[in-house]
Amino acid sequence: MLKRIAVADLRVGMYLQELCGSWLEHPFWKSSFLIEDAKDLKRILDSGVAEAWIDTDKGFDVAVGGQVKEASDAAIERELVKTATQPHIVERVSTEQEVARAAKICGKARQAVSSMFREARMGKALDAENALPLVEEISNSVLRNPGALISLARLKTKDDYTYMHSVAVCALMVALSRQVGLDEAQTREAGMAGLLHDVGKMAVPSDILNKPGKLTDAEFTTVRGHPEAGHLMLLEGRGVSDVSLDVCLHHHEKMDGSGYPHRLAGEQISLFAKMGAVCDVYDAITSDRPYKIGWGPAESLRKMTEWSKGHFDEHIFKAFVKSVGIYPVGSLVLLKSGRLAVVVDQTAQSLLTPKVKVFYSTKSKLRLTPEILDLSRPEARDKIVSHEDPVKWEVRDLQFLWSGVSGPAR
Repeated sequence: MLKRIAVADLRVGMYLQELCGSWLEHPFWKSSFLIEDAKDLKRILDSGVAEAWIDTDKGFDVAVGGQVKEASDAAIERELVKTATQPHIVERVSTEQEVARAAKICGKARQAVSSMFREARMGKALDAENALPLVEEISNSVLRNPGALISLARLKTKDDYTYMHSVAVCALMVALSRQVGLDEAQTREAGMAGLLHDVGKMAVPSDILNKPGKLTDAEFTTVRGHPEAGHLMLLEGRGVSDVSLDVCLHHHEKMDGSGYPHRLAGEQISLFAKMGAVCDVYDAITSDRPYKIGWGPAESLRKMTEWSKGHFDEHIFKAFVKSVGIYPVGSLVLLKSGRLAVVVDQTAQSLLTPKVKVFYSTKSKLRLTPEILDLSRPEARDKIVSHEDPVKWEVRDLQFLWSGVSGPAR
């Protein structure tokens, strides 16, 4: 029996089915679990959430005398139907408007994915349903503004690379799904697949994953085993879809048949696995790793274009470029006027005319007062002539210039 009660009536031994309110306000990443510690009760009370659903079939009932709002099966069904049939309207906002919320989502997502993956490392069965609220939050953020969360999720430390890489690929899969015309259910499945695609890295020793030098042949073989290791973990889990199983196992396959683990080629690779391959590579090469500094977003797309014929599905790759922009958010660009700028948002008019923040004159070699310029507007009278390497121009605060965030999202 499900009951909706005040959080003040919660006690150890109850099975928490759901906290009422936004997932971002919750003190836990899981949507449901048995309350086994008084510290958990304090965290719930301190969160400010007022009510919660408990399942009395899985844990203790409310104490005698407590105020309880019982729900019949019919009432629960009516509430679920009401929620499911409400129009899902998410308004588009600027990167500047979304970045603070996206940073909060990234911070909570890191906690969620690291907890979920560490449980998998310890041999606990993974429950995909627990990650549904996270996928929903990421999906909504991408719908409001794709560039904000996708670009923030690129900002990783070596210790959280695997976790934040999974968050980034989830967001990229959502954006790509919408670009190729998948429906909402398929988009959520693609996002979940992106979130779980690298869970097999938990079977690889951390000293190999974080090794700054070249891997030995044996170490390389161990790393290449992560898709099959992850596939096995997901098979033993609960609520894992066929799409997630497929993307986990096949996101390293290549169109020319040179990938792994099964050397699939062309149409042997599913749509979702083709999507996963593009999203996985893009985030990997734009991120700093122990053995390599990440390339800029625009430079990464140029590199991927060179590889695309044998590595990626051509149509999927083109759709991916449209989803992130030819000059993705965070790209350093040189304008015809001789000024340097960082891309801060895309525009509806053209992939070649994003919004940029101008901040440096290459002619006078002086910093300028930052100014937003919409290159799609005729009065802008300027255009991008090239993407640039921040190292070349000694730009050390590019991340802060576009996002206002000075370090990896927490």
